Amino acid sequence: MLPTFIIGLREGLEASLIVGIIAAFLIQRGERGALRPMWYGVGLAVALCAGVAAILEAVDQSLPHTQQEGLATALAVLAVAGVTYMIVWMKRHSRGLKGSLERSAESALKLGSTWALVGMAFFAVLREGLETAVFLLAVFGNATDPAVTGTGAILGVGVAVGLGFAIYKGGVRINLARFFRFTGFVLVLVAAGLLASAVHTGHEAGWTDVLQSQAFDLRWLVAPGSVRAALLTGMLGLQPVPTVGETLAWVVYAVPMALYVLWPARRRVRTQRERQPAQVTVAL
Repeated sequence: MLPTFIIGLREGLEASLIVGIIAAFLIQRGERGALRPMWYGVGLAVALCAGVAAILEAVDQSLPHTQQEGLATALAVLAVAGVTYMIVWMKRHSRGLKGSLERSAESALKLGSTWALVGMAFFAVLREGLETAVFLLAVFGNATDPAVTGTGAILGVGVAVGLGFAIYKGGVRINLARFFRFTGFVLVLVAAGLLASAVHTGHEAGWTDVLQSQAFDLRWLVAPGSVRAALLTGMLGLQPVPTVGETLAWVVYAVPMALYVLWPARRRVRTQRERQPAQVTVAL
């Protein structure tokens, strides 16, 4: 439940923040007439994402076992690529997200195009929704209890929408940089587990046959059927008997990405300035 809750919370909050900032900007500028088409666009984006998820799930169920494993591998790799891009983008832009969106909205209004703002909301929800759909489908493939896994995703999205509305109304203030750092670290662990599972399903699909020797025996820790095993497998992607390939994939992804996410932003900016003191100015 925890991995899908974090996925739903983070992705949902990103979309909610963007939509809320655009809606507040339209109200401040007296463009209330654009709110209705904006919400229509948001609804259409949600419907499209749900449709894509349903199609992918239907395709998966119709395939023979070997091809199901191949699709699971492709979805896992795609999900890891998407979450990596999302983490890097948010690491760089979380501090100035509101100002950046407001400048883009101001530029659109100066050009006389409220529809550009509607499009911003639509594509923001579409992007986050598609990322969520792919990521959740990949996680569901490793889930031992789909009902609990789905409940976590629903709760995460629900909390995200509530937080987004509270921030929009001005009743709640959160440190977005810290929030995205924490959730980013959790998602790094989940993505590392997905990458390890992609190595496993890739072997099952017949795509690879290297590094398949046993690395460890973790059956004492990841006891099949236990709550602890469900948590460790769902959260960290740990298998009772991981192969060398799965272990390498997990470590090679998780270690550098975790360091990147947890590295203090000020230290990273200061390091960049020390390298190019006269040429580069970094905006926080």
